[in-house]
This record gives sequence, C-alpha cells and structure tokens, in this order.
Amino acid sequence: MKILLDECIDRRLARHLSGHEVKTVPQMGWAGTKNGELLTLAQTLFDIFVTVDRNLSFQQNIPRYDIAVVVLRCRSNRLQDLQTLVPDLLVSLPRVMRGNVVWLGKPGRE
Repeated sequence: MKILLDECIDRRLARHLSGHEVKTVPQMGWAGTKNGELLTLAQTLFDIFVTVDRNLSFQQNIPRYDIAVVVLRCRSNRLQDLQTLVPDLLVSLPRVMRGNVVWLGKPGRE
C-alpha cells in the first residue's frame, strides 16, 4: 500500500509501517498545502492518508476523494504516542476503503 503521512505526524513513524510504501507530505513537496488541495494531490499517488487532524473529516467531503483517510487519536503527535497505535494501524490498512475515514485510538487518550 502507498501511504502518505500528514506533515503533523512525526516522519519517523514511517519506519514502523514496514511492508508499505510510505512518504510524508514534506517529502512530496506539499508542506503547507491546504487539506482539500492536499487530498486532491494525494489521491493520484496514494491509497491512504494518515493524519492526527481530527477536523479534516468534518471540513472535507472525504467520499469525494479517491483515497482513504486514517485519523490517529492519541495523546500527542510525538512518536512515542503515535507508536501505541501502530498495531491497530497495520491491522486496519488492508481493510480501509477509498472515500472513507477510519478513526484509530480512543477519544479518552487525549
């Protein structure tokens, strides 16, 4: 799977997603790009967009895009907090469908 990590996610998370092709928004040269434009760009090259931006799914019409969105809910966007969701993320990746949003983590983890 081709996965794009949002710029708000520690880039080192990519190392924990072995077996997948992972790039970050800055690596693609898209840093600072607004969400709608970012999803438009990403849908042509990636299967899944991973973010911690909880507002993304409310601000964008995700079914309009040909990419799945995974929102990680954890205490912070620091690597040690993100790592706690890696097992759930790896299990969910093969099942996420384009145009859908998957929430991982518990709201209480904030």
